[in-house]
Amino acid sequence: MNMGNQRRIERKDDSGPNVAAEVKKVVDPLMTGFEEFKKTNDQRLAEIEKKGVADPLTLEKLNRIEADLARTEEVNQKLVAIEREAKAAIEREQELRETIDRLELKLKRPLVGGEDLKLQRKVTHATWARAAVLSSMGGTPLSDEHRKVLADVETECKSLSIQNDTTGGYLAPPEYVKEIIKGITEMSPVRSLVRVRSTGAKSIMLPKRTGQFAARRVGEQETRTETTGLTWGMIEIVAPEMCALIDISRQNLEDSAFDLEAELRLEADEQFAVKEGAEVVSGTGVNQCEGFLTNTDVGSTVSGSAATVADANGQADGILTLKHAIKTPYTRNATWALNRTTLGSVRKLKDGNKQYIWMPGIALGKPNTIDGDPYVEVPDMPSEGANTYPIAYGDFARAYTLVDRLAMSLQRDNLTQATSGNVRFLFWKRVGGAVTLPEAIRKLKCST
Repeated sequence: MNMGNQRRIERKDDSGPNVAAEVKKVVDPLMTGFEEFKKTNDQRLAEIEKKGVADPLTLEKLNRIEADLARTEEVNQKLVAIEREAKAAIEREQELRETIDRLELKLKRPLVGGEDLKLQRKVTHATWARAAVLSSMGGTPLSDEHRKVLADVETECKSLSIQNDTTGGYLAPPEYVKEIIKGITEMSPVRSLVRVRSTGAKSIMLPKRTGQFAARRVGEQETRTETTGLTWGMIEIVAPEMCALIDISRQNLEDSAFDLEAELRLEADEQFAVKEGAEVVSGTGVNQCEGFLTNTDVGSTVSGSAATVADANGQADGILTLKHAIKTPYTRNATWALNRTTLGSVRKLKDGNKQYIWMPGIALGKPNTIDGDPYVEVPDMPSEGANTYPIAYGDFARAYTLVDRLAMSLQRDNLTQATSGNVRFLFWKRVGGAVTLPEAIRKLKCST
């Protein structure tokens, strides 16, 4: 059925998932869990201070609470990213389309054996029903035809078994579910953080101020001299190509129950997004995006301990120092970037006033925060470890520019692999990125 020629079915829930309802659902468990988390973590810290080590039971309880808090992150990330409501509508429309396709397939399926077989079955069924009634009543002798049909049905019931294909298994086939089981592919949501520009050229040139003059005082009749120092430069961001090449047999394309070409498009789009996210975080900048962690002009702050985000006293001084090393205007649109493992460590940290820096905000319909600022889980960020950069902070939209030159394209090649019975699919996309204002962001280094 051509869904494009029909008016879209109106539904009351076309606005997408009710985020407010989800928030309400997790508010009480989150707030209660966080209070219990703080109490248990304080107990852990007290035990370490007194005995030098925490009680295993306390650690076990803390881990359970941490797991419960982590389950609320899905709702929190929806608030941070402000997910598009159209996504759910598209998914519902796709599900409806698949349902209609299945119904059409059933309606088009031919009857086995035609009208003659249907008539024969009706006659046999009527004969068997009459024989069964006469047999149950007793006193009336059965005809040869009646005895035969009863015997045939009894034999068939005894012999048919789905355990053996030849005695009935073929008549009870398994249901084929037209859905591919896929694990979750983690992708960095960096595209929602940075500035994205499109271009029709091989690269873009961005003018940049590289120096400033200094104002000075002058007497009423004193000679004015030139103030030097104001300079300008250019930043070029190229858009190199990323690609994927897949060979699939022609017969597989012909016989598959799935639209393999569409499936390949989805896979390629997903893997390009994975590659792009990883490069924006830690790309080399050579024939790929430049990562904000690898850019040497992006400043860094040490955590205060050799291998964790906490300082030597187990507090969050390093993280807070990182935040206050950014110029104030950049903090107005600042976001923390870290992975889920590091987030678990940050939840346990306190500032110098013994206040936890991670605070739940879902109860107020706002994202959870780290020292008052929202955070985004970026799976490509490294975890804690010596000389790693597990946390970045700042205004990513002003600091980083991503350039789209060409959306994902596909070339289907039916000739190159024809003698091997294969069809070649070549996907490519041109995208580039670079840090354009390093001072707008800063990274935390695990080091003393």
